[in-house]
Amino acid sequence: MKKMVAVRNLRLCTKDCLCLYVCPSGATDTENSIIDVEKCIGCGVCAGACPSGAISMVPEEYPAQQPKADSVRGALNALAGNKADGEKAALQIAENTELDGLYRLMKAVARSERLIAEDVLREAGYMLPQSNNTHELLQGLIETPPTPDFPADAAGKLLNMLSNNEKR
Repeated sequence: MKKMVAVRNLRLCTKDCLCLYVCPSGATDTENSIIDVEKCIGCGVCAGACPSGAISMVPEEYPAQQPKADSVRGALNALAGNKADGEKAALQIAENTELDGLYRLMKAVARSERLIAEDVLREAGYMLPQSNNTHELLQGLIETPPTPDFPADAAGKLLNMLSNNEKR
């Protein structure tokens, strides 16, 4: 069985801190609230004790991404592009309206479009950081930055940190 490690979703954490008291290795006791994976022994006691469900156990190394047919991946990428366009349009309408109700509606539509696009991209094969798709995406962003202020150095460091479990 692959080694599991604990990770905390800081957005869900309610700072009840039961994890600090039950963790046998002290991996949860950090200054920045991020669980120390070097200390984590993968026992899962912290995840079981967390009343807010902010701690999950994840594999240290993910399995290879399940392959998708090119036609499916192409359709999903096109749909994600449409959702990004919808988000952009909704935000533009929200910025240019004086009607409070329309502003709130367009902000909600933009958020919805973003969430759907993220789901679609995960389905298209960008869910796992160690997948070949993710490596190709990062490499493409480094080679052709989308904006002048794109952090290519940070993307390069990230790419070097992530192993590729699908070497093609």
